[in-house]
Amino acid sequence: MTIPTSDESMKSWVEEERFLVLERTFDAPRQLVFSCFSEANHLKEWWGPRGWDLPVCKVDFRPEGVWHYCMKCIDEGMGEFYGMESWGKAIYREIEAPERIVYTDYFSDEEGNTAEGMPDTLITLQFEDSSGKTRVMNRAEFESGEALNTVLEMGMLQGITETWDRLAEHLEKVK
Repeated sequence: MTIPTSDESMKSWVEEERFLVLERTFDAPRQLVFSCFSEANHLKEWWGPRGWDLPVCKVDFRPEGVWHYCMKCIDEGMGEFYGMESWGKAIYREIEAPERIVYTDYFSDEEGNTAEGMPDTLITLQFEDSSGKTRVMNRAEFESGEALNTVLEMGMLQGITETWDRLAEHLEKVK
């Protein structure tokens, strides 16, 4: 099943009810795009939907290393979300630079404790060179179709579309 996005540059679809696949090609070399997903100085510039900032971003980029971060809404026009914080934590499982990153993504609190009752996600990111551009494929595996629906209902697809738009803008500045 294909899921429509607001940005035609990103394709998304669901496989087997519990896998969400996202695909987008960025106009930048693969090593740079990979660095943008693996280095705190890059992540701070683009991670999160529009109107959100990343005031906390600690990255230990190695297998079993942890990325702990906080997204904070800084847009007063977002009403009740203004000032809200959303903490997350990723534990890296596999890293094959610059081709692949596998990690488990969790909702967390400020101390890095995983949030009870919130779904975790096994993420596999693949980076493929395409004539100087980079095709990124994000395959997110959820425990169940219900868990996938929970994050979709939270607006995750719009959030990741805006996040990847911000990545494209960041890449234009740094390439």
